[in-house]
Amino acid sequence: MKRSDIENLVAREAEQIIAGTDLELVDVEYVRERDWYLRVFIDKEGGVGLEDCQAVSEKLSKVLDAKDPIADNYLLEVSSPGLDRVLKKDADFVRYKGRDVDVHFFKPRDGMKMIVAVLVGKSGDTVRLSVDGAETDIERKEIAQIRLHVDF
Repeated sequence: MKRSDIENLVAREAEQIIAGTDLELVDVEYVRERDWYLRVFIDKEGGVGLEDCQAVSEKLSKVLDAKDPIADNYLLEVSSPGLDRVLKKDADFVRYKGRDVDVHFFKPRDGMKMIVAVLVGKSGDTVRLSVDGAETDIERKEIAQIRLHVDF
């Protein structure tokens, strides 16, 4: 099974598990680092706690053990997306409108691989950003990743 198929299958199962709760599925990643990791990111208003992550992990683990859709050995991690969460869904672009974001490009744009900008919005396949007060539209296909910006 392809990585994207596994991520989609796990996302569907996770959505069923959290249906009717105040939890939201943010993302699913199936990645190989030293070992294979299946990461499920959840959130809710006010943030998720350890209990939320543990409950989803236990239920999802049972479902995946029963269905056994993943041939490789993997480690299941259920966690919060963090303060610098990746914006992927259309709802993310609405929710975080007006916030500072880190925009990482596939190829340098004006000599830069990453910029900090203010998220103005998203329309179709175009993201509108304010960079140094000037608004600009960037095609989503040019953007590798958009994350909430965190000042330390």
